[in-house]
Amino acid sequence: MEDVTTIPADRLGEGSPIRVAILETDQDLYHDMARTMLSKVRENEALGKPTVFILPVGPVGQYRRMARICNLERISLRNLWSFNMDEYLTDEGDWLPLDHPLSFRGHMQRSFLDLLDAELAPPAEQIIFPDPHDPGNVARMMAELGGVDICYGGIGITGHIAFNDPPEPGAEMPAEEFAELPTRVLELSRETRTINSVTVADGNMAIIPPTAVTVGMKEILSAREVCLCANRPWQRAIIRRALHGPVTAKVPCSLLQRHPNASLTLTEFVAEPPRRRLA
Repeated sequence: MEDVTTIPADRLGEGSPIRVAILETDQDLYHDMARTMLSKVRENEALGKPTVFILPVGPVGQYRRMARICNLERISLRNLWSFNMDEYLTDEGDWLPLDHPLSFRGHMQRSFLDLLDAELAPPAEQIIFPDPHDPGNVARMMAELGGVDICYGGIGITGHIAFNDPPEPGAEMPAEEFAELPTRVLELSRETRTINSVTVADGNMAIIPPTAVTVGMKEILSAREVCLCANRPWQRAIIRRALHGPVTAKVPCSLLQRHPNASLTLTEFVAEPPRRRLA
């Protein structure tokens, strides 16, 4: 059986039902995300419809660009409904405070919502984070809005989308069962806490909360379109498993091979095969 992690960049996506786009730099990726989101907003505005997204905090560079474009081009987001993917929790099971440096809610406020001209910004009640005390509210609200137009997201080192980490080693779960996991509170895997500590805390694992609330795979896979992005070198192996490996709960993003409208946008340095050397 072929080791999919050795697939060269020019063969990524061959035979995969997931569409692949390779951009030059992460700056190009952020701009592409911003423009793609605003294109859907404009399309729905022309049809007199609200726009419903699932949005990540990671990647994050697209939000400042999106706010800038909206302000310059006077694009209103008053009819945007945003379901953010996840949020870290305190030891008491509540959201991290907005002023906590790792708060996803705080980041969205500072790096996106506060940058929009007031008359263009979505109302506060249309920015929804999964509630650890009522996780089922996400699915109810999505249903009331007629479903999600596009789910955007990154890919974790375990292949997770949002914080839907795979079952722990030794635990088994059919892909079909994993795909039905709803919005919920969970403990983060050691791998996810480790890579997140490298990404946001220079390896200070102690400050990464052990629990979070996450939008479920069921809600993600129910979106009419799923657009994933990859802009970190450590994603080189997992994106190949997502595109070309077997569909399995052990690699949650591989479930997108069964989605009717899924894509992956990545940068040129992520498209390169993972290194196999000591230095």
